[in-house]
Amino acid sequence: MPSTNNTIDRHYQMIDTDKSREIIRKAMEVARLEIPKGAVATYIPELGKMDPNRLGICLYPLVGEKICMGDYDTRFTMQSVSKILMLIVALELCGLKSVFKKVGAEPSGEAFNSLVELDLNNSKPYNPLINSGALAVCGMLLPEVSFQDMVRFAREICSDRDIVLNKDVYESEMRTCSRNRSIAYLLESKGIITTDVEDTLRFYTKMCSLNVTAESLANLGKKLANDGVCMLTGKRFMSSRTSRIVKTLMLTCGMYDGSGTFAIKVGIPSKSGVGGGLLSVSDKRAGIGVFGPALDAQGNSIAGIKLLREISNELRLNLFYDPEWNKEDDEEDTVIRRMADASVGI
Repeated sequence: MPSTNNTIDRHYQMIDTDKSREIIRKAMEVARLEIPKGAVATYIPELGKMDPNRLGICLYPLVGEKICMGDYDTRFTMQSVSKILMLIVALELCGLKSVFKKVGAEPSGEAFNSLVELDLNNSKPYNPLINSGALAVCGMLLPEVSFQDMVRFAREICSDRDIVLNKDVYESEMRTCSRNRSIAYLLESKGIITTDVEDTLRFYTKMCSLNVTAESLANLGKKLANDGVCMLTGKRFMSSRTSRIVKTLMLTCGMYDGSGTFAIKVGIPSKSGVGGGLLSVSDKRAGIGVFGPALDAQGNSIAGIKLLREISNELRLNLFYDPEWNKEDDEEDTVIRRMADASVGI
């Protein structure tokens, strides 16, 4: 009878690097075909200047070689991926109860910048990964840390000393942030933001305007995949509880109103940003960073989603992957299908 350890190894072991690289190369080719179906974000003028044809990926297994392809080292702004950094720090400094007193933990089913449900249906943001929730988290962080503190943290957890503020994007966002400003003042009226609204808005926008690469995000993802601990140094960046909460919210809320579909089709906890970034965490397996600035209707990287879908099962990255169950089920012989074939009522 096999030991428990052997069973875990069988489930979580990545396939060898050469095969993985070939799978990713083919997936990149397929994903590029999706680019014409998307468009770069133009509501922030500076983001509208991005080349939509860019596409890159960095996959960093817990055990094995890092695999980087395409535009993996191209700099882009984190945008909403920075909400993961803010949530980690808020949970660590302010505590779980304080954070979830201000924000919920449920999918919103609305666009990332919606304020309708906040005004009409709810006394607090649905979750910390939509704009209203992240602004509420920023209001909590403002008395605790400076922006420079957050930059230092970002550089360390992303293993990227070159992370800096993109001033052009920041200024462009501040000139066009009427909607976020409205959300922030609405939160103030509800007593959720108690700090200066304009300071909170500037803090939030600066975090969104941090320059990273797909490789930066893979480094962050790898630490989350390893329970918040750096594999190389053994340094713990967050508690196990924080790591677990963040990954759970990434799965349920990280892709905005496309989160449920993404969870079904891809099954990897992920967080997107309108700068084209995708941070993905295959727990106990790998951290993944993707860059593809052409976006779908939900504001997620259209080629990035396709790329992750193509490699999810092939590389055993799906949260629910099991080698015994890794079959296409379109024609699977099931009890329900047999009942339907026999015209038996269900």
